Amino acid sequence: MSRNLTEKQQKFLDVLFEEARGNPATARKLAGYADTVATSSITSVLQDEIADITKKFISSTATKAAYSMYEIMSSPTDLGNKEKMTAAKDILDRSGFTKTDKVEVTSSSPLFILPPKKDEDE
Repeated sequence: MSRNLTEKQQKFLDVLFEEARGNPATARKLAGYADTVATSSITSVLQDEIADITKKFISSTATKAAYSMYEIMSSPTDLGNKEKMTAAKDILDRSGFTKTDKVEVTSSSPLFILPPKKDEDE
């Protein structure tokens, strides 16, 4: 975060994904804001910083998601595996680890003929 934040704003961001567990109202209280301060007024000012921290948080949970997929492979008949797999895929997708599809193109002849260029006058 490149801009200067107040002490309370920084505290809000620090506790948002820790003690507050993502709850902005709880983070507001833990940061020491008065009850009269609207949570939305804090989050609207800090929306870029919150988005950045959210991306980092999701990225940091990618290893847990990958490990969950590994555990499902080890015990494929456990209850709830479908939901765990869906959640793990979502986390990995949002972290940038998307499934890649490979397409192989082969040809018996490495040449191909293009149609003739048309003149602009035609």
